[in-house]
Amino acid sequence: MGIYYFISILIFIVCILLILVVLVQNSKGGGLTSTFSSSNQVLGVKKTADFLEKSTWTLAITLLVLTLATIFVIPRGNNGAPQTTTKEYLDENQAAPAPINYNPEVSKEAAGGEETPQAPQ
Repeated sequence: MGIYYFISILIFIVCILLILVVLVQNSKGGGLTSTFSSSNQVLGVKKTADFLEKSTWTLAITLLVLTLATIFVIPRGNNGAPQTTTKEYLDENQAAPAPINYNPEVSKEAAGGEETPQAPQ
C-alpha cells in the first residue's frame, strides 16, 4: 500500500513538471528561447529548445511508465468483507412487495377478502 502512495505522488510531481515545461515552450519558436537570445549565453537558443523538447518527451514517457506501474501495486485487498453479487444481496435482503390497490372503488370482498393497502390520494 505504501508503494502505491509513493507512485501516486511521483505521478503528481511528473504531471506538474510536464505542465510547466509545456507552458514554457512556444509553438511558434518563441517562448524561453526568444527570451534568452543574447550572444554570450552558455546555453544557446538551439540548445534551450532541444532541452525543453527532450524534457517534454522524458516526462511524458516517465508518466506513462508510472501509470502502467500502478497496475501492479494497486491495493486489491478483501478487507474482510464478504464478496456477494448484487442478485444474492437483493434475494437475501428484499422482502416481496405488498400489492397496492389503485382502485379505491374496489371493496374488501372484491379483493378476495383481504385488506390491501391503498395508494396515496
